[in-house]
Amino acid sequence: MRQRIKKRPMSEINVVPYIDVMLVLLIIFMVTAPLLSQGVKVDLPQAPSQPLPPNEKEPVIVNVDKAGQFFINYGDTQDKPISADVLLTRVSALLKYQPEIPVLVGGDSQVPYGQVVQVMTLLQQAGVPSVGMITDPPEK
Repeated sequence: MRQRIKKRPMSEINVVPYIDVMLVLLIIFMVTAPLLSQGVKVDLPQAPSQPLPPNEKEPVIVNVDKAGQFFINYGDTQDKPISADVLLTRVSALLKYQPEIPVLVGGDSQVPYGQVVQVMTLLQQAGVPSVGMITDPPEK
């Protein structure tokens, strides 16, 4: 008579499927990461300044390009210019739902100062308590 050999249960985890999933996710993130940076090309003035402290809320950024057109980083038309009325409406709606959201203004170095002041006035009318300015650090 033969003796029966008891098989012990296998206690190893097969990690091959997990590695496959990880590699697929890595490829997906590598392909989509360049697509996430949208916006308008604005040549910011250079000034010595301190970076903003880390904040859990993404700031509202209003850009003014060389031609004096306004752009906002919220909504589905981030790369299309908007009018002053639309800017006022969007910012006031954002502040209604997120009152503590930071608001920043970025103006092209070639834009007339009056355009930046106009944006700041519109933001004040929308109820923004304080406005930050975006600059590039000076080249050394």
